[in-house]
Amino acid sequence: MNSRRSFLTTLAGSTLAFHLLPKVQAAPVYDGPVLRVALMGLGGYANRVAEAMKDCKKAKLTGIISGTPSKIKDWQQRYGIAEKNCYNYDNFDTIKNNPDIDAVYVITPNALHHPHTIRAAKAGKHVICEKPMAISAKEAKEMVDTCNKANVKLLIGYRMHFEPKTLEVIRMREAGEFGKVLFFQGLCGFRIGDPTQWRLNKALAGGGSMMDIGIYALNGARYMVGEDPVWVTAQETKTNPEKFKAGVDETIQFQLGFPGGAVASCLSTYNMNNLDRFFLNGEKGFAEMQPSTGYGPIKGRTHKGELTQPHIRHQTIQMEEMADIILQHKKPIVPVDGTEGWKDMVIIDAVYEAVKTGKKVPIKY
Repeated sequence: MNSRRSFLTTLAGSTLAFHLLPKVQAAPVYDGPVLRVALMGLGGYANRVAEAMKDCKKAKLTGIISGTPSKIKDWQQRYGIAEKNCYNYDNFDTIKNNPDIDAVYVITPNALHHPHTIRAAKAGKHVICEKPMAISAKEAKEMVDTCNKANVKLLIGYRMHFEPKTLEVIRMREAGEFGKVLFFQGLCGFRIGDPTQWRLNKALAGGGSMMDIGIYALNGARYMVGEDPVWVTAQETKTNPEKFKAGVDETIQFQLGFPGGAVASCLSTYNMNNLDRFFLNGEKGFAEMQPSTGYGPIKGRTHKGELTQPHIRHQTIQMEEMADIILQHKKPIVPVDGTEGWKDMVIIDAVYEAVKTGKKVPIKY
């Protein structure tokens, strides 16, 4: 009897305790518009994007475009892509008749971004294009103009523009917590492997390390300083001309001058590892990030302490935010539109001109 009474007393207490617990709110179910995306070019990075999109609520992978039939079959099975949403490079213009696809994400080699973006835009689809958006400012401008004429949005795959720790540094700068910005340093590089890969082919890559990894330091200088540079000087170093042939840069150091007086010193290389560091210095404080642009987690600190914002897969945040930009006309904190990409190409053109001439080159947008 005592054991039964003890059991009932315990049960009653447990029930009361349960009712006194704070109510846990279930995560709201998203029922807004969903951006339906076709990935073009099914290489390593496309796989990373596709995996990240599994966690998206506002963007969904619905189509694929590839020149390799075996990849199409594999992706169909892995991601449940309908046969009618699979295209190759010859027939993908017919995507204009497919209501299952709102946007094409171009992840092909650099030199193909221009023709692929223009074809997708003329088919009436929004375009997300990986960086660098083209191999020259002239091509980039044509892409922007074509998308405007077709009344479709053109976004560039600047995943760092949505990364939480990066956005915190930008918030601090805009709030004046660093004071007047004086200096930025961006170091970006790695030792590249296979000499036969497209990234070391001038016709497909449009250059070398500057196009692939240096653009992170260049673009980072712009969003960390908060201004567009007005001049550049640059120097190239090449230790292996057999691997890095004419027109394929191995290492470039470049310096930027900004209208507010800040200067930047940056390094882009295909011949050194352990280079992924940003440093911003102002009159009142600093920010240091290392790694600063890798797939994560990003780590950083400022004069006020460690950056503690949570790590979320970059491509997941990017695609969620880009869905809002395209479908809801959301304005991002840092632009990711075609004009933003064009500005980077204007600067890259100037970097190569500075390497060639040895002179300080004015940057004209």
